[in-house]
Amino acid sequence: MEINKHYFDTVIIGSGLAGCRAAIECINTGSVAVLSKLYPTRSHSTAAQGGIGAALGNEEPDSPEWHTYDTVKGSDFLGDQDAIEIMCYDAIPTIIELEHMGVPFSRTPEGKIAQRRFGGHTRDFGAAPVRRACYSADRTGHAVLFALYEQCQLRGVRFFQEFQVLDIVVENNSVQGIIAVNIKDGSLHVFESKAVIIASGGYGKIFKVTSNAYASTGECLSMLFRQGLPLEDMEFFQFHPTGLYGLGILITEGARGEGGILINGKGERFMERYAPTIKDLAPRDMVSRAILTEIREGRGINGKDYVYLDLRHVDKKILEERLPEITTFSKIYMGIDPSEAPIPVVPTAHYAMGGIPTDIDGRVLKDVDGSVIYGLFAAGECACVSVHGANRLGCNSLLDTVVFGRRAGKTATQMLKDMQKGRVKKDRIDKTFEEIENLRNAKGKESIASIRKDLQTTMMDKCSVFRIEKELKELLVELEDLKTRFKEISLTDRSKTFNTELLEAIELSHMITLSEVVAQSALVRTESRGAHCREDYPNRDDENWLKHTFAFKSDRGITFKYKPVKITRFKPEERKY
Repeated sequence: MEINKHYFDTVIIGSGLAGCRAAIECINTGSVAVLSKLYPTRSHSTAAQGGIGAALGNEEPDSPEWHTYDTVKGSDFLGDQDAIEIMCYDAIPTIIELEHMGVPFSRTPEGKIAQRRFGGHTRDFGAAPVRRACYSADRTGHAVLFALYEQCQLRGVRFFQEFQVLDIVVENNSVQGIIAVNIKDGSLHVFESKAVIIASGGYGKIFKVTSNAYASTGECLSMLFRQGLPLEDMEFFQFHPTGLYGLGILITEGARGEGGILINGKGERFMERYAPTIKDLAPRDMVSRAILTEIREGRGINGKDYVYLDLRHVDKKILEERLPEITTFSKIYMGIDPSEAPIPVVPTAHYAMGGIPTDIDGRVLKDVDGSVIYGLFAAGECACVSVHGANRLGCNSLLDTVVFGRRAGKTATQMLKDMQKGRVKKDRIDKTFEEIENLRNAKGKESIASIRKDLQTTMMDKCSVFRIEKELKELLVELEDLKTRFKEISLTDRSKTFNTELLEAIELSHMITLSEVVAQSALVRTESRGAHCREDYPNRDDENWLKHTFAFKSDRGITFKYKPVKITRFKPEERKY
């Protein structure tokens, strides 16, 4: 077995917005390697369409204080308010910094950065919608990532593209480095480092219908969980209200920000019933539940399981200039021109609010008391700071990645001089190699595709927008069966060069682990809050559940501990819109 060894001061897993923004900070004080299982600019950050939130006030009066309040309220008061305040007040200089790095934001006639309305963003503490989302047509993530990737290249950041991480090595409360496989030729690589920053994105592929890319399988979260580190608030997974019917491809919230409305089978603008003040621009959890309630009560289009997003009344020039991508998607995938016919939409699995617990500087926590793993950081969707709480507001995801990617990178650089060079021991490498070879040579009777399909279907059926105890318990039994079936998988491709079947087996193993954590967390939380809607516990329960869930792997299965929500200014209130 030939081992390729590398040393970098900082290793970053993931080349999306959080990873690239962290790399720009880290390269100032040491060598940086960024690993991605894709070509860097194919990272899922490019799929972000609608905008990035900042209270610039370019088109309407706005303030970071209102932004903070909206984010706290949108989180259903589960977000940590110290972290939320940092994000919302950092938003303004962050946007200016991105502009200076070359992000081509759309402009107002006066030449300022243009802003549009987005769900849950209001002025005067909920009085009315406000234009807060800075955007680059409906390709905002694409524009920001290309600018950051270019800056990384200019600064000498080293990218290792098409590398699959196999292990994040944590020993003696300190990160030592990572072990990865080069997808191109199957060679094993060890990266020893002082710091590791995890910026690997989400895990929406555990669900059947999702806006997430195929690479969004969450293995880095599972790797840490299997080593005994906690995952936080995993019961909270957001379903975006407007995915293309039957496909899950995202139609940006910016479409409603530009005037699009949701209508049911009776032709009613039904969001007036659920959120009388801001209607179609209510937070995503509320809109998703409203759509599915309309469908359940027989008011889907022609009695079917979808509603319409109607943009026919929006000026065609606006569709062409501000929403070109979703217009193209609708034409290609549905054969529909949005200026002439409404678009069939249904909620799609979109974003993980939970993840690897971190402090406000991106340091990974190992317990509810705030103890950290030395040298290990996380940022972006894989991390839980927690700024999104039980429900993320639209256009806060891109903001989260760049604000906390920057903070994680900055903290790592400040600590580098006091850190020791990591050392990955031979027995850890041997163990990883043995696991991969066992998978490569698996000769059971089960197919990877069959297990993955059953996993995604049962997660979608029993742990999506609406949840109930009976179905969650059934789901956990089914997941045990899937774990047993996985031990009997068979691989037909035993080569080392671009063995995508082997990669799918690795991903599936971690997807099953994460699904179990999500399902157990959903079963334990006996209330409804944000994206977590328990029909058998329909009310929010602040007395018992105003706290974060920490899930740990133990000999008894998954165990839970709890951490208080950080409340600084805004006390929990009824969430009316």
